[in-house]
Amino acid sequence: MTATAAGTADHAARTVYVVDDDPAMRHSLVWLIGALGVPVLPFASGEEFLRAVGTGRPGCLVTDVRMPGMSGLELQDTLARADSPLAVVVVTGHGDVPMAARSFRAGAVDFIEKPFNDQMLLDRVHEALEKSAALWRDRARKAELHALLARLTARERQVAELVVAGKPNKVIAAEINLSLKTVEVHRHNAMEKLEVASITDLTRLLMESR
Repeated sequence: MTATAAGTADHAARTVYVVDDDPAMRHSLVWLIGALGVPVLPFASGEEFLRAVGTGRPGCLVTDVRMPGMSGLELQDTLARADSPLAVVVVTGHGDVPMAARSFRAGAVDFIEKPFNDQMLLDRVHEALEKSAALWRDRARKAELHALLARLTARERQVAELVVAGKPNKVIAAEINLSLKTVEVHRHNAMEKLEVASITDLTRLLMESR
């Protein structure tokens, strides 16, 4: 990942999206959350948010529950179905136990009823940003590992897996019906393409990719 791409990804992972149909509440939340020193983008509805942002970006979503059109819980369900990296904090003046349970099942960081303590909300938003950033980094790392593994031929991948399984070159050669020299070449090429210098590093990379 280039420095520019990394900076863009970090900025996205620290963005907070506020979805509330009440203009006064949107303004209040933007002002309050802005105290964290992060970008805060307001939206009047779930539909508007999805059109502008989509489901693939990281960050924190702070959403009301009861809104015209798509409700906050329906928006959360949409994000969950899309396996979105966004972490969600629900803030509502019309909450009940079934709503809270549904929200938590969909992965909400918290379900906060109005009126709320400002510091508690800021703490939950910070927690959500950290959660989303960690998930985003993990996904980026997995994508990087899969890109490395895609460099290997089928034979190189097979040899690498057998090496990690603890099998010596001679055993691998007999098992897959190749000469010892060919196995050694595949092993060398696999480690070079995967940019690892030891069997320990190779093992760690293949385990991490899983």
